[in-house]
Amino acid sequence: MRLPAARLPDPPGRFAVIADIHGNADALAAVLAEIDREGLRFVVNLGDHLSGPLDPAGTAELLLARPEMVCIRGNHDRYLLETPLDQMGATDRVSREALDVAAMGWLRALPVTAWLGDYVYLCHARPAQDDAYLMEVIDGEGVTERPAEAVLADLDGIDAGLVLCGHSHLQRAMEVGGRLVVNPGSVGCPAYSDDTPTPHAVETGSPEAKWAVVARSREGWGVEFRSTRYDAARMVAMARAYGREDWARAVRTGWIRG
Repeated sequence: MRLPAARLPDPPGRFAVIADIHGNADALAAVLAEIDREGLRFVVNLGDHLSGPLDPAGTAELLLARPEMVCIRGNHDRYLLETPLDQMGATDRVSREALDVAAMGWLRALPVTAWLGDYVYLCHARPAQDDAYLMEVIDGEGVTERPAEAVLADLDGIDAGLVLCGHSHLQRAMEVGGRLVVNPGSVGCPAYSDDTPTPHAVETGSPEAKWAVVARSREGWGVEFRSTRYDAARMVAMARAYGREDWARAVRTGWIRG
């Protein structure tokens, strides 16, 4: 069963796509500044906005100041909304305690998935599951590209020329069944470890903020992947103040394993 989808107007022929900010306000500010310099007025944001031991409140302030941005929820947004505080993981708990009523209300109002017109589909991870990779599969202690036929099976019944997803934090594009599937990468969390469904790590090896520009031509949709440099010193300091040297290393280097 697919997650419920909002119906939104058609997008322009060229727009910016971001995902997985994870409370990194300084990376988000740098990316938004670059988007503005390019004159890209339409931005799609694919979820996992505020959960991170960095600056979730500052991130919320930046996002609430952009009501025109199209945003959907990610799995960590769901955890912040639905998990009792005393049952949250350490990262989500730190973030929940930092967020005010306005930020939580904004999260609560976001759709889980969305259609932009009839041919652009937005989901955080898979259409039916917000915490499972769409284009990756766990391989040992890391991830590798998922077979195209498995991706196509998850997109069965979604007649979209462009599918936008996040969750893995990896910039990736794949053409399957006449669809272009794009993950813009992570704005704010270039490396992480996860125990679900089995222990693994995802590492980009770069501290830069990742995002993408998608554009439609007569041949169909295409994607340009972008990387934005920013000064991560404040985010590193905040991670360390929360006792999270793992996040400090990830934001500073793009690696999380020693």
